[in-house]
Amino acid sequence: MASNRRAFLAATAVGALAATPASAAPADPLETTARPRPTTARAALAELLAGNRRYATGGSRHPDEGLLHRHALAAGQHPFAVVVGCIDSRVPPELVFDQGLGDLICIRTAGQVLDEAVLASIQYGVQELHIPLVLVLGHERCGAVAATLDHLRTGAPVPGHLELLVDEIAPAARRTRRQSGDWAELTMRANTVWVRDAIRADSAFAAATVTAARFDLDTGLVSVLP
Repeated sequence: MASNRRAFLAATAVGALAATPASAAPADPLETTARPRPTTARAALAELLAGNRRYATGGSRHPDEGLLHRHALAAGQHPFAVVVGCIDSRVPPELVFDQGLGDLICIRTAGQVLDEAVLASIQYGVQELHIPLVLVLGHERCGAVAATLDHLRTGAPVPGHLELLVDEIAPAARRTRRQSGDWAELTMRANTVWVRDAIRADSAFAAATVTAARFDLDTGLVSVLP
């Protein structure tokens, strides 16, 4: 009886699996998909923006997270973009661009503020890993920008290490103060573009294309800045 019952259960399971649509089948944790890696800056940016559209519309694929892929990465990495972004918890680059393990080098500081450690990290990605694209990613409602504007409005001293952030973002805020529009948004855009231009001007990054972009918290979409 036990043998007949096992045979019946096995046959039932096989039949149910055969009747299950492929899209509904559970993902194999060992499965890995060998995706072609972008080798040019244009292709890298296109891949980031395509992934962002998936993220914004709720269709994220969460690629490159399988067990076999993780094991393959242990032997070496080949990321295709450096993302210099903000520490804001709502803007994690791997999720925003729907990428996985080994796809991106992510460098995050409040307000995308540059320092020597950030620049050295970018240089490692560009010169040692031969990454073709550096993307500077700003976002709306940035806390570092808000702190800078509060300081400029009130003149109140900035506590501790936060002074570095304010000192770096303040020039963009001063340049945009008399412009029409939302001061915080104008400052964020100006600061993001300034960071892009500062990286572009450094000969250490001449081998890469450096681009600036803005992340919209409301829509989830990334748009390239001029």
